[in-house]
Order: sequence, then structure tokens, then C-alpha cells
Amino acid sequence: MLIDILVSKVRVKVLELFLGDPSKSYHVREIVRRVEEEINAVRRELARLEKTGFLASEWRANRRYYSVKKDFIYFSELLSIVNKSVGLGGAIIQNRNKLGKINYAMLSSTFVKGKPYTQAEIDLFVVGTIVLPELGAIIREEEARRDREINFTPMTLEEFNFRKNRRDPFVMGILAKPRVMLIGDEEEMVKL
Repeated sequence: MLIDILVSKVRVKVLELFLGDPSKSYHVREIVRRVEEEINAVRRELARLEKTGFLASEWRANRRYYSVKKDFIYFSELLSIVNKSVGLGGAIIQNRNKLGKINYAMLSSTFVKGKPYTQAEIDLFVVGTIVLPELGAIIREEEARRDREINFTPMTLEEFNFRKNRRDPFVMGILAKPRVMLIGDEEEMVKL
């Protein structure tokens, strides 16, 4: 079953599209435009992904719409992989040297799953010596792409360790929630 998910270039583009914002549904022509591939190749991959249980489809006014089935057995793993290669996570990893010395970078689970924005939720948490103008530019680009504000918190390693050791409610709240680690060792980050 895993071989059916990870073989073709078109399939990878389709996975990136759907997992870039798993809350969205797309019709076939829109998928073709976004992944910039031939319609027959896209239809073939959509049929395969629907057969594996990754996608579901429904007809709406003469158009077939596809969406991710969030109960798919590998959903979380694929979501993590894709968020490390595209979008905000991919941009942070690709530009890691320009961003300073990052010890830890993580995206919240609610952000990667495309859940509605709340001011109380931190979408991106970055620990280290960070070049804020560079990080700000990456975040503004992603905000424009997603058409939503991104709530992020940068913190020095010293401040993070101090607040973690003091069991600061803000830091403990971040560490208690599900996340996708972009940079750094998750076990080391949460260890008290």
C-alpha cells in the first residue's frame, strides 16, 4: 500500500496540494491547474489515491471534488513529511542558514491540519538566535498564500530553557500540544 502512495512525480504534487491545506476540497480541473500536469495523469493519480483510502470524492453540480480523508492510516505521517518540504515549514528548512542559529522550530498540529485560526494558538515556535527580518519575510509570504495571519513566537535558547525549567505556563502549553518538528530533536526539546 505504501508503494501506491509514494511512486510518481504527479502523485507527489497531488499529495503536496492536498496536504498543504487538508481542509480544502478541489475539483479535477483546479487540481490540474495547480499541479501543472496533464489531466489524464492527474485523473490516474486521483483514482489511485482514492483507492488507497487517502482521498474521498463527491459530485457537486457536475464537478467531482476530492478531499483528504483524515482517518487515513498514514495521514499524520504524510502531513508531517509534506509540511517539511512545502509551505512555511519547507521555507524555514530551505532558508535555515539565512535565519540564524535555530535550535528548534516547530509547527502546531492545528496549523498543519488547516484548522481555523485562533489568537490563543501558536502556529510556529522558533528557538535560537534568529534573524527576525528574514523570518518575517517568510511568514508574510505564507500569510499571503494562506490568506490568514500566522501567530509565531521566536525565543532565544536561554529564555526557552529558563522558562521551561520554571514550568512557565506559556512554554508548557506549547510543549503539551501536538506538533510537527522542523528543526531540532523533539525529545530534547520537551525534556525537563
